[in-house]
Amino acid sequence: MIFVYVLYTVYILSVNFFGFRLLKTQKEAADAGDDGARKSDGKIVLTALAGGSPAIFASMFVLRYRLGDMLLMIGLPVLSALNFYCYYLGYRGLSLIP
Repeated sequence: MIFVYVLYTVYILSVNFFGFRLLKTQKEAADAGDDGARKSDGKIVLTALAGGSPAIFASMFVLRYRLGDMLLMIGLPVLSALNFYCYYLGYRGLSLIP
């Protein structure tokens, strides 16, 4: 049972770390002058749906990057609340498994 908790926690941490690194990589590419880095909202949204929206939303403010994008500024807090609820249900559901 402990293994399932560890596996679930590692998944959450790894998706959030990947989301942070993805946004940081896009910021570095945009600072270097790459125009293609700005157009890849699909990766950010997909990572947010997979569970990384809390880290992406927080890193947007820490890095001060893409704060003017309304899709991300409205969608990510909603997805963060949904992710936190799914995390809660995941840990609660794991404790109900015998």
